[in-house]
Amino acid sequence: MATNAANSANHLPYFFGNITREEAEDYLMQGGLSDGLYLLRQSRNYLGGFALSLAHGKKVHHYTIERELSGSYAIAGGKSHMSPAELIDYHSDEADGLVCLLRRSFNRPPGVEPKTGPFEDLKENLIREYVKQTWNLQGHALEQAIISQKPQLEKLIATTAHEKMPWFHGKISREESEHRILLGKKTNGKFLLRERDNNGSYALCLLSEGKVLHYRIDRDKTGKLSIPDGKKFDTLWQLVEHYSYKPDGLQRVLTIPCAQVGSGNANTDFLPPLPGIHPKLYPSHRHLPADSASINPYVLQRTRALMGADQGDQREALPMDTEVYESPYADPEEIKPKNVYLDRAMLNLEDAELGSGNFGTVKKGFYKMKKGAKPVAVKILKNENNDPAVKDELLREANVMQQLDNPYIVRMIGICEAESWMLVMEMAELGPLNKFLQKNRHVKEKNITELVHQVSMGMKYLEENNFVHRDLAARNVLLVTQHYAKISDFGLSKALASDENYYKAQSHGKWPVKWYAPECMNFYKFSSKSDVWSFGVLMWEAFSYGQKPYKGMKGSEVAQMIERGDRMESPEACPSEMYDLMKLCWTYKVDKRPGFSAVELRLRNYYYDISQ
Repeated sequence: MATNAANSANHLPYFFGNITREEAEDYLMQGGLSDGLYLLRQSRNYLGGFALSLAHGKKVHHYTIERELSGSYAIAGGKSHMSPAELIDYHSDEADGLVCLLRRSFNRPPGVEPKTGPFEDLKENLIREYVKQTWNLQGHALEQAIISQKPQLEKLIATTAHEKMPWFHGKISREESEHRILLGKKTNGKFLLRERDNNGSYALCLLSEGKVLHYRIDRDKTGKLSIPDGKKFDTLWQLVEHYSYKPDGLQRVLTIPCAQVGSGNANTDFLPPLPGIHPKLYPSHRHLPADSASINPYVLQRTRALMGADQGDQREALPMDTEVYESPYADPEEIKPKNVYLDRAMLNLEDAELGSGNFGTVKKGFYKMKKGAKPVAVKILKNENNDPAVKDELLREANVMQQLDNPYIVRMIGICEAESWMLVMEMAELGPLNKFLQKNRHVKEKNITELVHQVSMGMKYLEENNFVHRDLAARNVLLVTQHYAKISDFGLSKALASDENYYKAQSHGKWPVKWYAPECMNFYKFSSKSDVWSFGVLMWEAFSYGQKPYKGMKGSEVAQMIERGDRMESPEACPSEMYDLMKLCWTYKVDKRPGFSAVELRLRNYYYDISQ
């Protein structure tokens, strides 16, 4: 997406954002037009792309930088680079097709931020509206959904945003388009876009000196849109934005959109004027419909189709498509978290075991709720296990889980005290992450990144709520689907007092030492920062497809290795960015180690980059 690409360049002092060629030329003229003077701007016709404006011979030359399918960047026919900054560095040493070397950057004046286009102003609201109505989410679940699936949602919104614009009139005839444009004020440049057929062909209808002109907009084999012999664009809104700045082959520039009959699009309901853009081309986000009743069902059907929501489509499932995304307590008629004890008569257990441990077994079951039976995982204490410490641990786990409500943490339904003590939790059918990856070596890097990012969001939630997990590992991450992970096993977890930032254990227990930070082993101190260390090990497990960390080594050998400053080597084929993050999680000094807010953001940005 263009906005993601722009965000990845925002830190570059010579990146100006969504400015026009003419604005770029003005800036370079201010800089003296010396040979090799350059700036970078956002592409206005390629989603996720950039444009390089370079001075030479007192003229400005413009080069399109496309984002390739692999996620790299290249000037047409040129070498591929991992980022726009790398491309700029390369062309500072090699002309390789450019008119001259890049010698000096023209940087933004103090206080000037990269310019955002009108679509960026609308995008967040369109995404929010789509997620609200499609998955009926609110509050924290809504925010998590938007963060988790931003790349897919942004692409969807970019390719369907025109359907929300006042200038898009859908499938109407040529005669009807002329009738609509000639109604009311006959302002030069008044326009609308209509669909011509079902093959992705459109028409731009433009009023000039009392006549309506019709320009065909065709889609080529690569999906690019253009009027005959015109500039190519990825989306209709980019095409409209371009022709609102200059005619470029049209008889005149686009000025105001023709309002749809009975649409309620009053001419006052649009953005205030933007430099170089007519004020009435884009609707104000203040006037976007907020309730599902006001959404055009045709738009929803089209967006669903684009997302692959129609039956038979093999799109990747999104977490929001599963019923466990929303809390079982979200419905006020259902049980409340405080009603921790469940009615045994409402719980049906199946015979097959999902797993077992020192405490007993885990079985699948169904718990009857007002809206039907919900599949659950039931942790059952061994009958012969009369050890009060084991029972206390189960109750302690229930007490911790009772306080947590996040889409990326396994939720507790409650406790049953019947033939055995039973902890009833949400079901995650695909089981532990490490075992799943061991059996599914075909899972791609993007999918693994998606899952560990979801774990980081769950851990960020724990960090914000002052909870320390103390047993974070791939075995304790359960998969609802191949694209939806949840953190489980809170037996060792501790809730810290508001004025504390770590928990000190009284003695060394039966601990998963290979996942523990040095301060846990040396001083029995546990904090969100020690969970970050464990998260680094979890990432290593995930990118090694479920291999055991420090294979063949004893706990004492691992501790010595860490004290020496050595760390595990990168898993085979693991992206360097992800191994760098692991090593950051394994920073020896606690105060130098990042928290989950920083880890989550870094993972999110990397996931967005590879998802474009």
